[in-house]
Amino acid sequence: MKLVIINYGAGNIKSIQFAFNRLGIDAVLSNNPEEILAADKIIFPGVGEASTAMKKLRESGLDKLIPNLQQPVLGICLGMQLLCNSTEEGNTKGLGVFNTEVKRFSNEVKVPQMGWNVIKNLKSNLFSGIKENEYMYLVHSYYAEYCKETIATTDYGLNYASALQHKNFYGVQFHPEKSSLAGARLLQNFIEL
Repeated sequence: MKLVIINYGAGNIKSIQFAFNRLGIDAVLSNNPEEILAADKIIFPGVGEASTAMKKLRESGLDKLIPNLQQPVLGICLGMQLLCNSTEEGNTKGLGVFNTEVKRFSNEVKVPQMGWNVIKNLKSNLFSGIKENEYMYLVHSYYAEYCKETIATTDYGLNYASALQHKNFYGVQFHPEKSSLAGARLLQNFIEL
């Protein structure tokens, strides 16, 4: 089983790689299109600012490659947001895999949302063995709006999509690599899809 973590200069990829190592899986870090296309499973991470991350994807041609991948892809945090149609962060056009928009939290809540919060309304085998209202670790100022592709929700001043799925694409707003046993279970579930 070949797992590739897309390395495009906008992700906390080492912590994700270590999380898979703990599961006994050697994940390859790569931005090489052939290596990405040859993978069985792909992680699309992201930490940082959306417009800068999209610029890096465009410069490498990965903005054309990623939306057309056929194998299971898991977008994490900013990776999930970049798979949406657009984000208010830097007024950035996304990759258009998930048919929803990414908005900034209002000033009525502390921004960024940082720390543990629950996920609920779980609707995918990605959450096999993970119970309703499980805590996951989040750090974000922007959120994906609820849509028909939503497979988990979280409340933070409003109800938003904390996980999305469209065909072979999955996205989670939270950081499974930092979410203890439940996060490890989700990564294992992704490997077993």
